[in-house]
Amino acid sequence: MSKIRQTLHLLADSGLSMRQVAAALGISKTTVSDIAMYARDAGVDWALASTLSDDELQARLYPPPRPRSSTRQEPDYATLHQELKRPGVTLQLLWEEYRAGAGEQAYRYSAFCEKYRAWAKRLKRSMRQIHPGGERLFVDYAGPTIPVVDARTGEIRRAQIFVAVLGASNYTYACATWRQTAADWVGAIIATLEFIGGVPRLLVPDQPRALIANPDAYEPVTARLMQELGEHYGMAVLPARPGWPQDKAKVEVGVQVVERWVMAALRHRRFLTLAELNRAIAALLADLNRRPFKRLPGCRRSAFDALDAPVLKRV
Repeated sequence: MSKIRQTLHLLADSGLSMRQVAAALGISKTTVSDIAMYARDAGVDWALASTLSDDELQARLYPPPRPRSSTRQEPDYATLHQELKRPGVTLQLLWEEYRAGAGEQAYRYSAFCEKYRAWAKRLKRSMRQIHPGGERLFVDYAGPTIPVVDARTGEIRRAQIFVAVLGASNYTYACATWRQTAADWVGAIIATLEFIGGVPRLLVPDQPRALIANPDAYEPVTARLMQELGEHYGMAVLPARPGWPQDKAKVEVGVQVVERWVMAALRHRRFLTLAELNRAIAALLADLNRRPFKRLPGCRRSAFDALDAPVLKRV
C-alpha cells in the first residue's frame, strides 16, 4: 500500500507526469495510470487517502466484485453524445453527473467510457465525429441538378444545388445557383450565414478551382474572393484535403439527405425561374430540419437552438 500512497501523493502535490512518477517510484507507467483510474473511480484523492488506514484505502480502491445479479443503470448515451458537443464538456464531467444520479448502480468511469465509445461506433461516421457548437460549417455542391425551364424560349437549364451543414447540430441549408463559379460559392455561403443567423469559427469547403487558387493536401492557397469573405466575417477557411472524405463527412451525408428529402421530392415539379426553385427548396428545408433524429434526441432544429445558435458570432 505504500506505493499506492506515494503514487497518490506525487500525483497530487508534485506536478509530475505519470511517466515521471513511475520513474521516481520504480514502477511501470501502466501501474501509475491504473492507481489514478481506481482512485478517480472511487472518488479518493490524496487528502482523503492520507486519513484512511491501509485496509480502508484497499477497500475503497479495490472493492469486492458485485454479484452478477446486481443491476447497473445504463446512461443515456444519445444525450451524452449531444452534451459532448457543448464547449468544455468532457466524459469525466458527464460521468460524475451520471454517478451522482445513479449512486450504487453507476458504472465505474472506465466502463462508462468503454460503453459510450462502443455505442458511438454504431453511429454513422459523420455522427461519430464530435464538433463543438458553432465551430465548423461544411459546404459542398450536390452532384445531381434540377431543371429550370425558360417560360419564353422553352430552354432548359440545369440548376446546381449548394448544401451547407453545421458540424454540431447537422442543421442544414440548401439553395440553387446557376453555376459553381466563385461568385456562386460566395453568394451561397453568405446566404447560409444569413439563414443560420451567425458566423462559425471555421468554414470547411472542398478544394474546387473556383475557391482554391493552389489546391494542396497540406498548404492550399485560397482564392482572393474567399480570403476576402473570411476576413470580412472573421471566419477561418479550412479546406478539406483532397482524397480525404472524412474531413467533410458531415456535408457528404448532408448532400445525400438533401438529395433524398428535397431534390427527390421536387422531381415531378416544373420550375420556370431560379427564385421559384429556391422558394420550393426553402419550404422543404423547414420540414427536413424538424425531422426527428433516428438515434439522437430531438431534431436538427432543436439541436441547432441548443448547440450552435448560442455560440455563433453574430452576422
